[in-house]
Amino acid sequence: MALIEEVFRLSGVPTYTFVEPVQYDAIKVAIRTPGRCIVLEGPSGIGKTSTITRALDELGIAGAVLPLSARKRADFELIEALPLMEDIGTVIVDDFHRLPDRTKAALSDFMKVLADEGNDRSKLILIGINNAGSQLVRFAHDLGLRIDVFKLEANPVSKIEELIALGERALNVAIADKGKIAERAQGSFHIAQLLSHSMCVRAKVTETKEILTPITSSLEAVVEEVLASLSRQFLDAALTFARGSKLRREGRAPYLHILKWLSESEDWSLDLNHALMQNPEHRGSIGQVLDKGHLIGLLQEKSDALGPHFHYEPTTRVLSVEDPKLIFFLKNMVWREFTRKAGFTSEYFRGQYDFALSFAGADREYAERLFNLLTEREISVFYDRNEQHRIIARDVEDYLAPIYRTEARYVVPLLTPSYPQRIWTKFESDVFRARFGEGAVIAIQFSTVQEGFFSEHAKYGRLSFNPEGNVEKQLNDIAETLSRRLIEDRQEPPASGDDRPQRR
Repeated sequence: MALIEEVFRLSGVPTYTFVEPVQYDAIKVAIRTPGRCIVLEGPSGIGKTSTITRALDELGIAGAVLPLSARKRADFELIEALPLMEDIGTVIVDDFHRLPDRTKAALSDFMKVLADEGNDRSKLILIGINNAGSQLVRFAHDLGLRIDVFKLEANPVSKIEELIALGERALNVAIADKGKIAERAQGSFHIAQLLSHSMCVRAKVTETKEILTPITSSLEAVVEEVLASLSRQFLDAALTFARGSKLRREGRAPYLHILKWLSESEDWSLDLNHALMQNPEHRGSIGQVLDKGHLIGLLQEKSDALGPHFHYEPTTRVLSVEDPKLIFFLKNMVWREFTRKAGFTSEYFRGQYDFALSFAGADREYAERLFNLLTEREISVFYDRNEQHRIIARDVEDYLAPIYRTEARYVVPLLTPSYPQRIWTKFESDVFRARFGEGAVIAIQFSTVQEGFFSEHAKYGRLSFNPEGNVEKQLNDIAETLSRRLIEDRQEPPASGDDRPQRR
């Protein structure tokens, strides 16, 4: 009998769901080789610590290893003293990237000496985020050939699916959306564990089932729940970073843009030199932040809020995230709403669409006419028939959900008698229902609809339409009203800067 918290672990080394990385055998050989020190680098949540822990255990030496962490004050003095010691045994230094440069330089020299001597009584294993090995070589240029550096990149989907399959076997369940979870995990074992754990708990599976049990919980619903939880953990830190040392609404929001670029990075770290090459229009503002040391100054000034989450290496201009859950939060949150909360105008990050139409197939004639009226005004509108070439061969739910949840500035549902009777309108309304409270849903209520439909949201302003009246005039008036709403948004002064929901 296995418990869900033992199978899909939210922290610590996995037992049932450990998956060997591609370089696992090479890492074990390096551990056995006398005098060869090891560096494991890569994004957080990729499985570095789990890999070393499991390899040491399989080699039968886990009990003789001394684990140290650069995060722990009690360990720091011992880490600094290591180069002065003899026969240190096997020592792991986790979060190596957080050590000061003088300590990194001393450890670099120490590892060079151990390699030259072929010392079989001392071995250092350093674990850090991306480019940890490059930092060492910077202090000792001839160290590169004397140590083994293993870069654990984002795991392939097949490895994530292997992890989930091990969990299915342990719990005797079959997760319907296993492939989708593997894709949403973005290469992180940790995120895969988190989503799988939440998926099972939502289905009331908390321990091994006696008979094979299918898990059919909606992945999108699980993601929403996870994001709500992560918001409580990371929102304040993200806002603090985005606002910088002082909120300057008249400026170009350099820290906000840096955070957005970080969220779009594929390897969970951001090379700011490369980012500026890709975004030369921000070279003036963000270049100043980097050249004058303002970014490192911000992280030092607000270390209590930002230190646990962000790491910046000024020599390489690489900004990294310590926790994969933070990257997941940044990638999936609604950026327009976040931007307003940070105190800036929402125009910094426009979604792909200004409006997304939601309607029953029987009412397509009204939707298509409204679509044409809006596009004539050079407004970006999501209308399914106009997107068929993108939808074909795709999972339709996965394609539509982000549009109605985040990518459209406003959702415009045509509330007709047919609306609640269709599968797709039920799906779409479930996705955007929470956006009523954000002021992001502008409903068009047909006069033929009986009282009670969407009654819980009746307090929100909506437009009216009488299909027995002058249809063309009414649709033109609606298009004009929607257009004026966009114009007002683009002229609206920046948000107040507090964390209260802002009017859209």
